[in-house]
Amino acid sequence: MPKKALKLKKLLIALSLIIIGKTQLIAENLIESGRWIYFADNVMGGISVGSSEYVKVASGKAIRLYGEVSTKNNGGFIQVRMPYSIDQLKKYKGIKIKMKGNGDEYFLHLRNRSSRLPWQYYHASFKSEPTWKEVNIPFQKFKRSSNFMKSVFDPNTIKTIGIVAYGKDHTADIIVSELQFY
Repeated sequence: MPKKALKLKKLLIALSLIIIGKTQLIAENLIESGRWIYFADNVMGGISVGSSEYVKVASGKAIRLYGEVSTKNNGGFIQVRMPYSIDQLKKYKGIKIKMKGNGDEYFLHLRNRSSRLPWQYYHASFKSEPTWKEVNIPFQKFKRSSNFMKSVFDPNTIKTIGIVAYGKDHTADIIVSELQFY
């Protein structure tokens, strides 16, 4: 397959993730869903390289995201993302994540109805540690990535959830065993 056609194919796959139909899930541990998909900035010309895999941990299944993030060529991210939709999030305050990593900063990206373009999302950061750590991230901590989005995040319209390494040149390595609403 010619290089240009391969890039176009990757871009179309990434865009299809953005407009994917609703997936009804209950607000339990979302790592167990098995619906996480890896992709990186190479869908838009970047040169970051990485991968994801499911791994077994003491508490069950976990997802590992790892690789080399590079900001060269207008890139700078690797991520795993899953489609999500549930109508009963009013009773929840935020997202709880249980993870361990290489001590770097990572991000949760949430896309909802306000996220119309690929580079639009709400994000919140968290710092990993070499030992298992639980972090609660309230919905009000999520900030918009664009001024063309609503300033207040509405969790009832979530379309996708992403675990992301981005924004700087670094080696990413994080394992997430729980991701759920609290």
